[in-house]
Amino acid sequence: MCASGKKLMLELPLKVVLTEEGASNFISHKKRLLRFRLADNIDEYGISLNKFSPQSIQSMLLLDYISKIEMSMPEFVSSRQEVMDLSKIIVYSLLYKQFDRDIYNAILQCECVRSYNRKNPAHLIDERTKMSEKQLRGILINKDDVISAIRKEILDPVWEAIRSNKDYSIEEKNVYMLMSEKFMNRMGLMNWYIITLFHKADGFSDMIVSIRNLLSSYMEKSKVAEYISVMVMELALNNENANIRKEAKNMFPNVDDINALLLEPETRTKIVKELQRKRVLVSVSWKLGGGSTSIGKQGRLQITLYNKDDEFQEVKENIESKMSADTQKRTLIDFYRELPDGQEGTDLGLYYLSYLDDACKKVNVKFESLVNQFSASDLTVINLIFNF
Repeated sequence: MCASGKKLMLELPLKVVLTEEGASNFISHKKRLLRFRLADNIDEYGISLNKFSPQSIQSMLLLDYISKIEMSMPEFVSSRQEVMDLSKIIVYSLLYKQFDRDIYNAILQCECVRSYNRKNPAHLIDERTKMSEKQLRGILINKDDVISAIRKEILDPVWEAIRSNKDYSIEEKNVYMLMSEKFMNRMGLMNWYIITLFHKADGFSDMIVSIRNLLSSYMEKSKVAEYISVMVMELALNNENANIRKEAKNMFPNVDDINALLLEPETRTKIVKELQRKRVLVSVSWKLGGGSTSIGKQGRLQITLYNKDDEFQEVKENIESKMSADTQKRTLIDFYRELPDGQEGTDLGLYYLSYLDDACKKVNVKFESLVNQFSASDLTVINLIFNF
């Protein structure tokens, strides 16, 4: 559940497409941007990374510097944890930003702010209020004690609820308490400016309750990050296995038992190298809703998996049937237990879509999945769209 993962550095081949803000920042620091072609055959500008810290990616995401991240590899199984960590970083970053926006909208609706606006129509505090970071830091510089007290007032009941929850293990309690702090740490300076401005006003307790309720809501939403990371991994592995099996049949046409052949590590490595040589790659991209100017789309995340597949209709029907699977009858663990010994469940990721759908509905995250094929190529494209 940790947003930054366990590793200090991740090694994945990333193409990072920058927003206008991100490109301007890099150019102002004399950093040369690259032009590269993405899996959908569109050329973009950005930066290329092969080794990076999770914190650096998260910082750029929080600053609205990144519009899209894409990676392409012949096989994902050897990078399973890194891919899942990256996916969680992206989802958590989007949630942190959306939390800050929702907090701002919520506190503007509090009666103490509305009352102030009625009395001060020439100095309204509303969605059009703009102040520079330098201004805000200057105002808040001597208010550390006030901010600490307010944070404690917000967090104490949340922590008490976590501690008293008998369904959580000690480790889970620690994770959720840390997560609540991370959300609070990502609250912007403008929010803290308004909160401290009204901390002595009548009705301030209602503002605290609004913030606390949103915090609890987003901690629930954050559980979806784990589901998304596993699902992305399973779908990537599903595509990877399809490519490996197809190439194995090309390389070893006289072998009857392909499954047994693929269990041999040296043979599998040889097949993967051939896929790499032929540039038969599985691509995954995470497209964020947009920068600060994309009103109404900031909480949108589109994850796309690209893979060459001649049997497009079969893939489409397979995914649609798995999406409607009755998950109330069998748990995910049951799916694993039903797999034959020594055999990977290539359909597991497809079944997992229905679990993810259920998880999203519980926390009011809109989720849809689409399967399409580009008319000019063999690419099968799976789109997973989330609105947080």
